[in-house]
Amino acid sequence: MEIKQLIVDIAIRAYKMGLVVNTQGNFSARDPETGRIFITPTGFPYERMTAEDIVEVDLNGRKVAGKHEPSSETPVHCAVYQARPNVFGISHTESPYANAFGALGIEIKPVLVSLLVTVGGSVPVMPFSPSGSEEFSKKMLEVMGDRNAVIWANHGLMTVGSNLQIAFERSVFVEECAKVYHLSLQLGQPVLLPEDLFGKIRA
Repeated sequence: MEIKQLIVDIAIRAYKMGLVVNTQGNFSARDPETGRIFITPTGFPYERMTAEDIVEVDLNGRKVAGKHEPSSETPVHCAVYQARPNVFGISHTESPYANAFGALGIEIKPVLVSLLVTVGGSVPVMPFSPSGSEEFSKKMLEVMGDRNAVIWANHGLMTVGSNLQIAFERSVFVEECAKVYHLSLQLGQPVLLPEDLFGKIRA
């Protein structure tokens, strides 16, 4: 599938699933051939978005093509792509359960196998800071480490993957695990999966 259309399809799926509201969040993919990054435009409704609305930028976030301005969080996406050469897709959603843990500053523990397999362990929480800056990006990368997901406190969830489809699926897995973790905490003390199982099991 053409890379810009894939971004639109993923963004609309996220919108319909309630993982983003209005114009929240952003999605991007890196072209493995050119290294260019394609990202959703800033402040644009997902229900009206088409492939022509996706913006192309270089690895430093400079606009290359597109009729709109790129997401205000383009610098964060670019920082991830620069730091992690194996990442070719990024999903930033604002799902309610993940955001609830972020608002409390509590990391999401692996109560489900899917989280352990796809993220690599608990989902850490980055302390609140205005996003979009180089300083924010540096702090976020430090908190995320080698994991495939990180929560921005009071802001949302970012997941990464070897392509955008995988990154988005991780957003879904994290939200589902956050929901189960929340429910299990209401019933008692959940049994957590040991993080050293990562790499030894499959979902």
